[in-house]
Amino acid sequence: MSGIDHAVPANDWTVLDGLIADPAPLVSVIVVHYEQPDELARTLHALGRQSYDSALLEVIVVDDGSAHPPAVPEGVRLVVQPDRGFRVAAARNVGAALARGEVLCFLDADTSPEPGYVEALTRLPALCSDVVTVGRRRHADFTASAGVEPVEIAGPRAELTEPQWLRDAYAQSRDLLDADQRSYRFVISAVLACSRRFFELTGGFDEDFDAYGGEDWEWAHRAWRLGAVLAHVPEAVAWHAGPDLAERSADRTELVQRKNVEALALLDRIGVSARRDLGVLSAAVDVVVELPSGSAAASVVCADVVLAALPAGRVLIDDEHAARLAGDGRVLGRGSPGAENARSTARVVVRASHLFTVPRAERPAFAEQLATATEQVGTGSLGWRELVTTATATDTATDTATDATADDLPTDPTAPPATPLGLRLEVAAARAEHRRARRPDAHGYVRDRRPCAATPLLREPDLEAHLAGWGG
Repeated sequence: MSGIDHAVPANDWTVLDGLIADPAPLVSVIVVHYEQPDELARTLHALGRQSYDSALLEVIVVDDGSAHPPAVPEGVRLVVQPDRGFRVAAARNVGAALARGEVLCFLDADTSPEPGYVEALTRLPALCSDVVTVGRRRHADFTASAGVEPVEIAGPRAELTEPQWLRDAYAQSRDLLDADQRSYRFVISAVLACSRRFFELTGGFDEDFDAYGGEDWEWAHRAWRLGAVLAHVPEAVAWHAGPDLAERSADRTELVQRKNVEALALLDRIGVSARRDLGVLSAAVDVVVELPSGSAAASVVCADVVLAALPAGRVLIDDEHAARLAGDGRVLGRGSPGAENARSTARVVVRASHLFTVPRAERPAFAEQLATATEQVGTGSLGWRELVTTATATDTATDTATDATADDLPTDPTAPPATPLGLRLEVAAARAEHRRARRPDAHGYVRDRRPCAATPLLREPDLEAHLAGWGG
C-alpha cells in the first residue's frame, strides 16, 4: 500500500469512517466481456466519467473469446483469451495479473457504474488491505436509451426490480458489518473491489468453474476464511443491463436447473452448511479437530465422541490408528495428504490438549456446546473459544485440579492451559489466526473460556464398553 495500511478490528470497518487514503492509490478496473459490445461501450463510457482521478485509473478489458474482439477507446487495454467455454474466473485472473494498481475493481461488461462508483467502492480497500467491498448492483432496461446516455439518468428512468433477498441481507447485516461465515452469498463479483495484496493472498478465482455463477461465492468464502473484512458500499452504484437472473426466464424449470448446476458446483467447494442436520457430506472441510497421540482405544473413543458432536467434521489422529478406521473417511491420519488439506482449508480448527471422553448423560449438551462454539468463532470479535475442564481424569482418582474462574481468563491468544491436568479444547477461527499472523498486535480478535463436561483419558479406556454403550 502506498499510504498507511490501517488495521481493522475483526470486521469493524466503521473505524475507517471519514478517512481517505493519502496518497490515493492507482486503481485497476478489470472488465470481463463476452459478445456484449453495446453493453461494454456503455460501461467504458461510464468509466470515462468517474470522479476518481483519471491519472490513477487503469482500465483493462478481458474478452472471453468473442467471435469478434470488441473495440475499446484509446487508453483502455484489451486482452483476448481463446474461446474455450465459460471462463470468467480465468478472465478475471488474467486481468488481475496484468493490472498495475494497488486496488483491483472487478466489473462485468453489462454492469455500468455511476460517476462516484470507483471512488466509493475503493475507499476502504485503499485504507486497509484486508477489506473486500461489494457495491450496489441495480437493474435497468437500457433498450430505449439513446447512445451512451449517462447511466445515472438512464438507469433510474428504466429501473427493473432489484433482488429483494439481497437488499434484505444487506439491511439485516448492516451492510455486512455483522457478516458471518455464510455472508459469502452476498458478495457479487460484478461489483467487487479489494487490494491487490489480498487478492494475491487468496490465489484468485477458481478457474475450474466452467458455467455461470458460483465462482464469486467460492472466492468470497475463501476470502472470509483468510480474514477478509467484508463491507457493502450502497453508494457505489452500478447498473446491470437487464433483469436479475430470477427475472430473466419465464421457464421456472430452466431457472431451477441453472441454479442447481451452481449449487452442485459449490457443494464440494464450500463446507459451511446452512443447516446442521444436512445429511450429505461435502468434500470441503469446514471443521477439523486435531487430537493428540495416544493409544488406539483412546483415539477411537475420542474420535467417536467428537464426530457424534460434529458429524460433518474431520478428525486427525495418529496414522496407525486412522488405518484401523479406514471405513470412516472423516478420520484422517495426521501425516496424510488429506490431513494437510483439511488443516489448510478448514474454517475452524479444534485442538485438544488430551484425548478425552464425555459422560454419556452429558454428551447431548457437550455436542451442542461444541457445535455452537464452531458456529460462533470468527463472527464479531470472537476468534477463539476454550472449552476447559479441571475435573478428575477418567479412571484416575488421584489426578485433580482446581476450577478456573473468570478472573483466570488469559488475554494472550497463545496462552497455555490453566492447569497441567485439565483438558483444554481450543476452538479457533482460521480467519482470526490468519489476521493475527498478518497483524499480531492489531487483529482485534478475543478469546473466551467456558467449562465443559469432557474429561481427559489418561488411562486406557474400555473400548468394548464404549462401543456397546455400557456404563457412563
